[in-house]
Amino acid sequence: MRPIRPARPAPRGRSARRRSAPLLSAVGLVAALALTATACGPTEDGAAGTPTNAATGPAGGSADGKITIPDDLKDRLKEHGIDLDKWKGGEWKNWNKDDWLREAEDFVNPIIAGLWDPDRMKDAEKPPKQPVANDISGDAGVTDPVPARLPARAAKSPYHSTAPEAGRLLFDSPEGSMACSATVVKDPQHPGKSNLVWTAGHCVHAGAKGGWFRNIAFVPSYNDQAKPVSKTTPREQVAPYGVWWAKAALTSDQWIAQGGPTGGAGAPYDFAVLSVTPETAGGKSLEETVGSALPVEFNAPAVPQIVSMQATGYPAAPPFDGERMFQCADKPGRLAIKPAQPTMYRVGCTMTAGSSGGGWVAQGADGRPALVSNTSIGPVSAGWLAGPRLGTEAKAIYDKAGKK
Repeated sequence: MRPIRPARPAPRGRSARRRSAPLLSAVGLVAALALTATACGPTEDGAAGTPTNAATGPAGGSADGKITIPDDLKDRLKEHGIDLDKWKGGEWKNWNKDDWLREAEDFVNPIIAGLWDPDRMKDAEKPPKQPVANDISGDAGVTDPVPARLPARAAKSPYHSTAPEAGRLLFDSPEGSMACSATVVKDPQHPGKSNLVWTAGHCVHAGAKGGWFRNIAFVPSYNDQAKPVSKTTPREQVAPYGVWWAKAALTSDQWIAQGGPTGGAGAPYDFAVLSVTPETAGGKSLEETVGSALPVEFNAPAVPQIVSMQATGYPAAPPFDGERMFQCADKPGRLAIKPAQPTMYRVGCTMTAGSSGGGWVAQGADGRPALVSNTSIGPVSAGWLAGPRLGTEAKAIYDKAGKK
C-alpha cells in the first residue's frame, strides 16, 4: 500500500505560528460556508476519495470548480479588518502545489462545530489509488525477509477498555475526506493532562508535492461499541469522548521534503504530533477525558531484542470498512528504503488504508507498554506493514508539540 495514510499524508518539524482570533474566526466562517467534502481512509498505504464540491448555500462554486465567497460576506469580514482575498494571496482556498500552504507557520485549522457528523465520518473511507509494491527494499543486505501474512484481529469492544488511547483521525484533502488512525500520548511538560496525539506525517501533510490538510480532527475510541454506523447514528455513539481539533501540527522536515503518495524517501520519517483542543470546551485535557495516554519510547531496542509489537488501527479499504478497530501483534523485522536512511520496523498484518498513523506498542525500557512507532506504509495484498523507528527527529517535534 502506499503510506497507509489517511489513509494518505505528513507535516514539518517546526512549530506552528499562532494566528489571531479574528483570522481564525474568519477562516472558520468561510470554511463553514465553502467546504471541500472529501473522504479517505488509509489502505495499506493510504487512500483517497473522489473530490466533491460541497460549497452550498450562500457560498457557491465558480465554473472552474473553485470556491467563491459571496460579496456581502466579504464586505462583512472587511468591516472587521479581514480581507480574505489578500490573506496569503487567497492561498487558503487553493490545493495546487504552488499555492498550497506548506510551511509550519502556515498551519490553520479552525474549529467548525458539527462538521464531522457520523455520516461524514463514515464517508472518510476510500481505497488507495497507488499501492506500494511488495518489495520496496533499497538495501537487501539490511532488510529482513518479508514477514508472514498475519490476519488482523478485531479488537474487543468497548474499545475504551481494550485500547483507550487509540482513535480515528479525520481530515479533508484535495481528493476528498480521508481517515487515518492515531494515539493519545503523554506530555512530559503537562503530566496527567496531555493534549498530544501521535499519527503519521502523511495524515496531516501531503509531503513534497503538497501542503497541510484541512479540518483535522481526532475521535478517541471511535465507534466504541463496534455497532453499525449510518446517517442516523447518534454522534455520541461514534464519538463517545468528543471530537478534538488539531490546533498545532508538527512533522519531520524529511517528510515534507521527500514524502510522497507511496511513502518514498520520506517513509522513515513519516510521523507527526498534534496538539488538540476539544470541539466543545469542557475544561479537561484529552488524557483526563479518555483516562489514559501512552509514553513515547525513542530509540527503542534493536529489532532482535524486541519480542513483539502490536499495531492498532481502523482499516478502511476492503475487506474492512473503517468502522471497527483491528490489531496485529508480531515480532518485527527490518526494512531499509535506502542504505543511508534509518531502517523501518516491519510486521506481518493485513490491515489496509485507514490504519495509517495507528500506534505500534511494545514493552518500554521500564517494562510498561510504550508507543514505539506508527503505521506508515504497506502493500495492498502482501499482508505487511512498516513503521518508522523513532529517533532524534521524532523526539524534537514531540518536545515542540508539548509547548503548544
